[in-house]
Amino acid sequence: MTYIIWNHDGMLFDLGFYALRWYSLLFALGFVICYYLLKRRFIKEQVPLEKLDKITIYSIAGAVIGARLGHCLFYDFEYYSQHLLEIFLPFQFEPTFEFIGYRGLASHGGGIAILIALIICSRKYKMDLLWIFDRLAVVAPIAAASIRFGNFMNSEIIGNPTTVPWAFIFQRVDNIPRHPGQLYEAVVYLIIFGVLYTLNKRQKKGNGFIFGLFMIMVFSARFIIEFFKADQSAFEAGMMINMGQVLSIPFVILGITLMVLKRKEAKADKETEL
Repeated sequence: MTYIIWNHDGMLFDLGFYALRWYSLLFALGFVICYYLLKRRFIKEQVPLEKLDKITIYSIAGAVIGARLGHCLFYDFEYYSQHLLEIFLPFQFEPTFEFIGYRGLASHGGGIAILIALIICSRKYKMDLLWIFDRLAVVAPIAAASIRFGNFMNSEIIGNPTTVPWAFIFQRVDNIPRHPGQLYEAVVYLIIFGVLYTLNKRQKKGNGFIFGLFMIMVFSARFIIEFFKADQSAFEAGMMINMGQVLSIPFVILGITLMVLKRKEAKADKETEL
């Protein structure tokens, strides 16, 4: 059987003194697209764009810091507990000093940190937290999909071995046909964006409903897709479910809880009106 050969080095261009990787471009592009879509929404709702700027700054800071800490704590704690400076500095000190950039980001860590950052932002600038969450939830899948396309360009977060016709051979990893786990996630996130974008135009429920649905859809999808992906760390080999699945469960529970509460709230409001 003929499989798809993938051997891209992940580099967009290298000028010698400066190199740009596809991952970096796609990571940034995801946030730019989200900002553009949110800007249209804020203008339509006549919300000052200064609020959007503050939300964006806190979200990006939370995403980057949280994703980095998430990788170091959840997936490679044994190493980084002995190399604390390398958590925040883009350098490797052993076995030789070398600039390596940040070679480890975990989406769950980014998600947790974004929630914390936005809680701080909402309190500091007197904005309704669920109002913020609902609007970010609609566009967040775009950023998630963009990052997964970046992972694909880097031949990372690959899938388990398979014989399906669309299997990829990531030659920079090995010569085994595998599920393109990054593409599975990216496509699913784009579908979720389409669903949320459509529902957001029609939904009449209170703030938090769309965010709750986002949490359920995204992290349920992540939980399922993890079955097709190779383990990210050696310690996951003996686990019934891997770290990505373990970390997805609380997000799904949070989403279900929020939607149930909002449904009860909407029912109570309707009975009050009657």
